[in-house]
Amino acid sequence: MHTMFETLRQSVIEILEKKDGDSTEKMQQICDLLRNTADYYDWVGFYFKNGDKRELKLGPYAGEPTDHTIIPFGKGICGQVAESNQNFVVPDVSAQDNYIACSLTVKSEIVVPLFKNGENIGQIDIDSNTPDPFTEADERFLEFVNQKVAEIL
Repeated sequence: MHTMFETLRQSVIEILEKKDGDSTEKMQQICDLLRNTADYYDWVGFYFKNGDKRELKLGPYAGEPTDHTIIPFGKGICGQVAESNQNFVVPDVSAQDNYIACSLTVKSEIVVPLFKNGENIGQIDIDSNTPDPFTEADERFLEFVNQKVAEIL
């Protein structure tokens, strides 16, 4: 396993096991940690199902502010993951028809669903200004992050 991810796993566990801070603050710390550690993680954020609505609402994030605070199910990469319950790795966003650009600098994206008691309640979304940087190691690591975050939600 990539050493960076080993270190990050440990840091994620430490953040989530802290006694102080609520789940939102802890998720914010994770976003900051990931963005500051992985040089190709240019925007890191959590989206969560918005109550009973078929839409996602932006949660804690690190990176440029985004207008996409609400994303309807099925729209863009995030909206598709809300319906498919599958990881979605986009090596080249310009090749995707159903894509919502957050910023012109974004070249690739990875979205991994977050499950709580078997239900898809949200996701972690990472944009990169680097073309095609995401590997299976990123997927496994982000699945781990979501699994751990689910425990405090």
